[in-house]
Amino acid sequence: MPDKLAATQAVFFIALLCAATVFDLKRRIIPDTLNLAIAACSMLCFSASNLWGITAALPFLLAAVFCGGMGGGDIKLVAACGLVLGLPKGLLAAAGGLSLLLLYVAVYRISCKVLGREAENAFPLAPFLSAGCALAYFIV
Repeated sequence: MPDKLAATQAVFFIALLCAATVFDLKRRIIPDTLNLAIAACSMLCFSASNLWGITAALPFLLAAVFCGGMGGGDIKLVAACGLVLGLPKGLLAAAGGLSLLLLYVAVYRISCKVLGREAENAFPLAPFLSAGCALAYFIV
């Protein structure tokens, strides 16, 4: 029975991360209902220790408060994913997602410079966080 629950959780979690990515790319918003659905997904394989995963969103909250430039949906996404992943994997997911963003921005800026285009300054964060969360979920 736990294997079926884990597989169900994995399918729902990845599907919800894909939905968050699409919403952020198209509308630059992550609906609260998606974040709530991800948090509810954590109940399929609940572990009390995973509650600490919410704190993986703390660096994002602090960055938004002190530096700005980040939406609340990204913070809530990391918190919801932290419930599914737990603190260690939540931090790994955040670090992985931010590393992917950094790599993307570096390549993007270099290509804009080479092509003589003006580079954008704002990027949707959910696609990168979702990729980091998906990778962290499957790390044993």
